[in-house]
Amino acid sequence: MTRTIHSMSERYAQASLDLIENVFTAWRDPEEGRVVRALTEEIRSKKYYIPELELVMVGEADQVIGYVMFSRFHLEGKYEDRLLLLTPVAVRTDLQRQHISKALIEYGFRRARELGFEAVIVEGDPRNYNPRGFETSSHRGIVAGPKVELPSEDFLMVKELVPGALERISGVVDYSFYQTLA
Repeated sequence: MTRTIHSMSERYAQASLDLIENVFTAWRDPEEGRVVRALTEEIRSKKYYIPELELVMVGEADQVIGYVMFSRFHLEGKYEDRLLLLTPVAVRTDLQRQHISKALIEYGFRRARELGFEAVIVEGDPRNYNPRGFETSSHRGIVAGPKVELPSEDFLMVKELVPGALERISGVVDYSFYQTLA
């Protein structure tokens, strides 16, 4: 099967939102699907959005089978030109465990470095992200704010794209600038 990675274009915008909603609905429930879809739409509308780092993988029929978005992120109003947030990540449920998200994320890391970004933060299951080089962010001076609910601190992770970058980046994670998460 031929699979290709593309940066977001109008051609894939709606299909990617449908994929996100379907995947998160199947994973948890319809409300989760709606919230993650709305968050994706909100990120697209904000100054933190980077079209080159909203990525889709398409299959032979030009259908969206995988999706990742990296967007600018700040800690306490700092680092938005150096730090990215990775969310959401979605792969068609019948194609999971085929390294689609791995390929998209690794491609995103390369593009992000080319664009001058130094680190990426993600919230999720460490089993999914530790193999991609993410580590618990609190070990590097990036901690969850009081309104960030996590099963444990290990679910907030960070990865350096540039060696030594995290020696100069620290602070509190706060999602309050996203209305969808408020």
